[in-house]
Amino acid sequence: MASQNYDLIVIGAGPGGYVAAIRAAQLGLNVVCIERENLGGICLNWGCIPTKALLRSSEVFHLMHRAKDFGLSVEKADYDLDAVVKRSRGVAAQMEGGIKHLFKKNKVASIMGEAKITGKGKVSVKTEKGTEELTAKNIVVATGARARELPGLEADGDLVWTYRHALTPKRMPKKLLVIGSGAIGIEFASFYNTLGADTTVVEVMDRVLPVEDKDISAFAKKQFEKQGMKIMEKAMVKQLDRAKGKVTAHIEVGGKVEKMEFDTVISAVGIVGNVEGLGLEELGVKIDRTHVVTDEYCATGVEGVYAIGDIAGAPWLAHKASHEGVMVAEKIAGQHVHPIKPGSIAGCTYCHPQVASVGMTEAKAKEAGYELKVGKFPFIGNGKAVALGEPEGMVKTVFDAKTGELLGAHMVGAEVTELIQGYVVGRQLETTEEDLMHTVFPHPTLSEMMHESVLEAYGRAIHI
Repeated sequence: MASQNYDLIVIGAGPGGYVAAIRAAQLGLNVVCIERENLGGICLNWGCIPTKALLRSSEVFHLMHRAKDFGLSVEKADYDLDAVVKRSRGVAAQMEGGIKHLFKKNKVASIMGEAKITGKGKVSVKTEKGTEELTAKNIVVATGARARELPGLEADGDLVWTYRHALTPKRMPKKLLVIGSGAIGIEFASFYNTLGADTTVVEVMDRVLPVEDKDISAFAKKQFEKQGMKIMEKAMVKQLDRAKGKVTAHIEVGGKVEKMEFDTVISAVGIVGNVEGLGLEELGVKIDRTHVVTDEYCATGVEGVYAIGDIAGAPWLAHKASHEGVMVAEKIAGQHVHPIKPGSIAGCTYCHPQVASVGMTEAKAKEAGYELKVGKFPFIGNGKAVALGEPEGMVKTVFDAKTGELLGAHMVGAEVTELIQGYVVGRQLETTEEDLMHTVFPHPTLSEMMHESVLEAYGRAIHI
């Protein structure tokens, strides 16, 4: 087959790859995007989007049980797990269809198949019809990552699940063990616990949601335990004994090994980059612990080869991948671009209660040598939160005492994943405490707590 020439070849159509392809096409480049599985990648098909659809179902189910609190009555609240999953898959399918439309609209060519970089500017794609040879001056690798599997704790789809099995469950777990309390683990723990599974979460670090601020982790843990979850911190699953319909987990905690029985285990112990079979190392691209080493502009050190998103390392967030995709496309098109600052990227976890943060935790800011002003404001002091029946939560802000720079913001409670963006914009605009204090927040809204948290850092809060 004759070689096809492009300005840019993008390998992977997740939130990094498809966005890079569209932006490059908008800038007049001739682009092809190669994907081996689903347009939208893990995020749209097996991650961000379908999990939010599942969590929305469990949230509504939780509210149905609280109907009486709102002066309402619901006859025997129940759920149909198959229908919950079907809705979630429908949402994912709709999103994938949306990307097909965007590719068409922006004249992005797409090929379904497995790509391998065979030389400088050369990519070979194995498709159902055979092999296609492509050439381009620039190549963007956006192949993402997959679930890390620990020896002896590997998923089998029956008793031990990864996030994929957990998204399309064959049955409802009765006694569930979740290994890992990062965003993925805690979201599934939240979903299944709300639907009635007896849920235990094991975390190797000294607290759940270990990347979050200590105060937020502690608050979230209290809420999870109130909901009936068992949380085991500084604990490690050493082995799983599998038998018919049950798993015995050997959990080491405080130097002792406890044996506990479960019918389902979800493993969420991190991710590994999809670096295999791409021809990267042969090309001279550096790989460190399954992730491609890049500079601040996502360049690999091999001319014309870039890596974006999860494969290029932390933070492993879809919105970081998309932003990198835009930056790289603009750089290739000859525009002046700014590198992305990881500290300006918010993290969101959609458990119940939600958790969101941006910038430094209080501990990290202290470690960095800053003198701090820290403000906290509880949801119970906010009229809208009480009216919504969501009085459990807090907003915490961390400022540099000398300059008033907003170093970090941390939240736990209803809808904080939407609220965090206010602080993200503030940090992007290099805001100070003064700017935030002079901003008029609308009433009654949850966002007023953001204002009060800033005021509280300087001893000026009104409502506590």
